[in-house]
Parts: sequence; structure tokens; C-alpha cells
Amino acid sequence: MDDIADSKLYGIHAEEIKMIRKAIDRCGRPMVLSLSPGPTSLHSVSLLEENANMWRMTDDFWDIWDLLYDMFEKCYRWSKNIGPGYWPDADMLPLGHIGIRSVDGGASDRFTRFTKDEQLTMMTLWSIFRSPLMFGGEMRDNDEWTLSLLTNKEVLEVHRNGFGARQVYRDEDKVVWSSCGDEATLYVAMFNLADDEEQVAVTLESLGLTDTQVKVRDLWKQKDLEPQFEEITYKLKPHQSKLLKLSNVQTQYCNKGTNLNL
Repeated sequence: MDDIADSKLYGIHAEEIKMIRKAIDRCGRPMVLSLSPGPTSLHSVSLLEENANMWRMTDDFWDIWDLLYDMFEKCYRWSKNIGPGYWPDADMLPLGHIGIRSVDGGASDRFTRFTKDEQLTMMTLWSIFRSPLMFGGEMRDNDEWTLSLLTNKEVLEVHRNGFGARQVYRDEDKVVWSSCGDEATLYVAMFNLADDEEQVAVTLESLGLTDTQVKVRDLWKQKDLEPQFEEITYKLKPHQSKLLKLSNVQTQYCNKGTNLNL
């Protein structure tokens, strides 16, 4: 593994990025070029797509709800700039035992301050957006809950196979995303970012579906749910989310031949 880092080198440094890209291409073996930290400007997108494999959208991300709340807007802005071999990076996952040798994020040695619902919401957004998944905690101290977040095969399938991630809509703090899967599959993520319980709904039409009834599976619970007709609706607690898989569907947004977000 190559790890050559200067994590305090702020700014775009375009010529240095091009130089490193050229050196990697000449070295004779694969190597990932990850640019950190952010924030990164959308004005630099062409440079990034041509030279980097991933780049941070924001400065350091920690276990603070306001940072997770703001990440939804960042992911929306960058969602059209995911392509073959390059990904906008929402930063490492502050899960489990973190801050062991630092006070970054406003606290020192601790277990994540995110609630369980907030941890699921973070993992759901990172997975459907296809941000690189990098664990930021002490692996040896993982409990069963933390390990379950990292090893759910059905959720990891969304991250591995999804393409065409898009924000279907945002109505204040109610947010719905979708991405396409293989074999007539659509993934749908529903979020309640509010501090109160909310009913979050999305019509099949807004998902680009011609179907009037769909089979639904809850990927975190790994459980089939009742079929949904014309509209998918769930009541979500504050900061809660759902990650769903719709099977045997056809949607206008899922043509790999015309969709560059692979």
C-alpha cells in the first residue's frame, strides 16, 4: 500500500496533481490518487475527473449531526460527477471507537456520538451516493452493532452495484434518493433529517417507474416488506432513514449506455 500524505495542503494545486497523475501512470502498477482535505470547488471538476480517483468534498467529517446534515447538500451538488474510476469523497466514517489520539471533532477518546439512527443514516447516504467507504475507528474495539454496519452484504451491494445516484426530491428535511442496480433493480433511500417524526413518501412515477405495484425489501433489516402501490410511504423518527430495494422494475433513469454515473 502506498500512503504519501500531506493532509494540511489546502488549495487545489493543479500542477502538482497533474504531476502526480503522470508519475502514477508511468510507475507500472495501479495506484489510487486520493486528494484530501476539502472543501473542493465544483469549478475544479474537470481537473479532478481527469487526474484523481477520489477527492474530499468537505473538510474533516466528524460525529456531529450538523456535519451529517450538511453532507446531504454536498452530495447533491456532486452527484453528477461520479464516473468510472473517480468518486467524490464524503470522508471517513466516524464509527465505533474514535478520537483515540486526538481531540478532532471537539472531543477526545470516545465512542461515536452519533445515535444508532444517525449511524444508519450516514451509512445509507454514503452507500447510495457511492462515497468511498473508509472506517475511521479502532477495528479491534468494534462491537456487534458497529460490525453489522460494515458487513451488511445487501447494503454493500448498493455501494458496489449502484449507478445513476440522484436526489429524487428534497422537501425541507424530507429527502429521497435513488440509484440503479443490475437486473431491473432500483435502490431507494428515504431520510427524515428533521428533529420531529415525519411521514416521508415518494411516488413510483417520480422514481421513473411505469409499474403500479412494486416488491420492496428493507436492506438494513434484510426483510421483505409489503408491496407498495403507486406511492412508497413510511413514518420515520427524527434523523431516521430507510434503504429499500425495488425488484423487477423498469425505470427510464437506469440505462447504463446513456448514464455516465457508473
